[in-house]
Amino acid sequence: MAWVAFDRAANELAAQAFNESGRRWREIADEIHSEVCQHGFDRDLNSFVQAYGSKRLDASLLLIPMVGFLPPEDPRVRGTLRAIEDRLLVEGEFVLRYAAEHAADGLPEGEGAFLPCSFWLVDNYILQGRYAEARKLFARLLLRCNDVGLLAEEFDPLTGRMLGNFPQAYSHVGLINSALSLSRQKGPVEERAESEWSPITTDRCGVANPEQD
Repeated sequence: MAWVAFDRAANELAAQAFNESGRRWREIADEIHSEVCQHGFDRDLNSFVQAYGSKRLDASLLLIPMVGFLPPEDPRVRGTLRAIEDRLLVEGEFVLRYAAEHAADGLPEGEGAFLPCSFWLVDNYILQGRYAEARKLFARLLLRCNDVGLLAEEFDPLTGRMLGNFPQAYSHVGLINSALSLSRQKGPVEERAESEWSPITTDRCGVANPEQD
């Protein structure tokens, strides 16, 4: 996300003809990008990792193609997505923020699945052209809303209980973005990724009915 800040700032400065400042910020963005690619990717895991030198994964890695850090077809992005599916996906539906049993943030073990991360997975499927999987996962997540359509911050897949802040804005922002990306030719997930890769233009259907999946 440090790269995102300098990348977007450099683009804005260049657009406003502040070329010298834009070039300086672009150099910093390129330096961060190079360092993350060199030290943040584990070749043995074929995945980006939570921190330099770590073997642990983090759901925030799903943001890599969403913010345009690398294109979705990059082998490192595909490898990271597979690793998250293998190690952080619970019940085929919920994405954990990280492996909580080895957390280094001081929080106790046993937190639920952070719901915004599951919508990031939907968006990644869209960017990969995996529309059937994106619609199926999105439909399953919709079924987790309560009787008035609200979601909490987290969800416990074992007990079926909502956890954390309720209602949680991040969960609903994720839901709205995924819904728009599934129902438009070019949705928020493509629009947000300000990079050189061309957005996927394959036609797609709207949001599927959970009962039909």
